[in-house]
Amino acid sequence: MAVPLPVVTLTGSHVELVPLARAHAAVLLRLATDPRDHYPFMSVANDVNGIREYIQTALDEQARGLALPFATCSRATGAVVGSTRFARVEHWDWPAGSAETRFMDAVEIGWTWLSPDAQRTGINTEAKLLMLTHAFETWGVRRVVLKTDSRNQRSRDAIARVGFHFEGVLRQHGPGWDGRPRDVAYFTLLEAEWPEVKATLAEKLRR
Repeated sequence: MAVPLPVVTLTGSHVELVPLARAHAAVLLRLATDPRDHYPFMSVANDVNGIREYIQTALDEQARGLALPFATCSRATGAVVGSTRFARVEHWDWPAGSAETRFMDAVEIGWTWLSPDAQRTGINTEAKLLMLTHAFETWGVRRVVLKTDSRNQRSRDAIARVGFHFEGVLRQHGPGWDGRPRDVAYFTLLEAEWPEVKATLAEKLRR
């Protein structure tokens, strides 16, 4: 049976990822009520009940060992600028006594959104670097998944440039931002590919 993941704070030069809490509802609501064109293709709740449900769902999944959600904070200002999480934790059913057994086999990084002033800064790049480092080097995962709405070409291009492998499009894979079923572009990064991607992300931050 899955158990809650160890709660951590991940800190870099530009960003700090702190455990998501109910106390973040007010600031996340304020960010989410920006004009919707700041969050294309993303289902970002923008009312009190929606934000509370968003946080409670994340915390419920955390308690079941299925997710580890964060509030994303700018190191420069100390302000909360968005949210992200580890989710869809996978523990594979290895034969008893298998030498392949690990703490975790695979995980998804998603539910990521940032306020307009934090977009296209080093915050998202460093957040991904911190999370991928934790996934591969602390948890020892074999695979990390990133997904995006198949219509979001900017996001697809950015994920591919980092070095994630495009696996294909999953048709009508879940609800979209517009209330209709969405197709998702599915990307993966494997353990053996991580060192090269780590170097790519570090170089992006240096620039």
